[in-house]
Amino acid sequence: MSANGDTPLLEVEHVKQYFPVKSGVLIDRTVANVHAVDDVTFSLREGETLGLVGESGCGKTTLSRTVLRLLDPTAGRIRFRGADITRAGRRAMRPYRREMQMVFQDPFASLNPRKRVAQILGAPLRQRGVRGADVDREARDLLDRVGLMREHINRYPHEFSGGQRQRIGIARALAMSPKLVVLDEPVSALDVSIQAQIINLLEELQDGLGLTYLFVAHDLSVVRHVSDRIAVMYLGRIMELSPAGELYDKPIHPYTQALLSAIPIPDPRENRARRRIVVAGEPPNPIQPPPGCVFHTRCPRATEVCRTVVPPLTEYAGGHLAACHHPLNVTREEIAAATISDASPETAGQVKPDFVPAGEGGDERAPGSGGAAAVEA
Repeated sequence: MSANGDTPLLEVEHVKQYFPVKSGVLIDRTVANVHAVDDVTFSLREGETLGLVGESGCGKTTLSRTVLRLLDPTAGRIRFRGADITRAGRRAMRPYRREMQMVFQDPFASLNPRKRVAQILGAPLRQRGVRGADVDREARDLLDRVGLMREHINRYPHEFSGGQRQRIGIARALAMSPKLVVLDEPVSALDVSIQAQIINLLEELQDGLGLTYLFVAHDLSVVRHVSDRIAVMYLGRIMELSPAGELYDKPIHPYTQALLSAIPIPDPRENRARRRIVVAGEPPNPIQPPPGCVFHTRCPRATEVCRTVVPPLTEYAGGHLAACHHPLNVTREEIAAATISDASPETAGQVKPDFVPAGEGGDERAPGSGGAAAVEA
């Protein structure tokens, strides 16, 4: 878990990913769009881990696939090593694909059940230019690197456990010697004890190979241990982006506070003593996202400005960004010193947030560890 240098490896600028809703019998007409990713901006430095979290359906996986150009973005710009790859064709993308790989969520579905491990790992190695006996040697070295026995090279996927299959998926991603690895909920389908093993493996690989991770997850307790920074998404937009430690100690957005308060505490007495934070209702329809702040339909602090004006991503001290008109855990002085970030949505307002004293705005100003939220992440 380290960040080397200040030059971004990956730059994502105001990216949108809309999926058309079709209607018609003889002629398909686009009658609406699903706003899966709606004006997202962030950058990723070489050697860094950026955690991407949010509840199911918020657009995390769609954003990660768009970043890798598995999906063509509707709008915005994607740069890799300074080169614009937003509209690059298949031939132009070929050298970049070797440097951008993905580990998929489901270790059972992501491996071809008809192929042995030697074939699964051999295909990307040959794509990289490895030939002859070196293919078998490097495939066995990859198994050794991810904690599997070299003798497993001739087994089929069904002969492995879930954790072992995920290790094979990681080995397949490493076969291309990538710089950026997108991890799409790599431990969500695994037992807790196996999750810890995979997380430790990923950290060892990052330290040894200088990898950069985009770590997609819905479990903030997992993301906390691997990320340098964390971005919180809701309904296709970034609500908060912060250094990992500060996000947990000082959440600014009410949605982030609700997600953090849903993390269970092992001590039952401390768990019972926590103040409850209830976020009622379901996320809005992404076909017709609400005006203003997309979280205002569920936010206990929402006011009229939240219903009409898109909040800008405001940058507070330490590179902590949050898109909220009535932020938590900040003082009047911190708001006065804050600036509106260039990462703000293009439709956002240009007015900085208001200071809301504790006890006002429908919620108390409390640390992010307090309460229990009715948010299913």
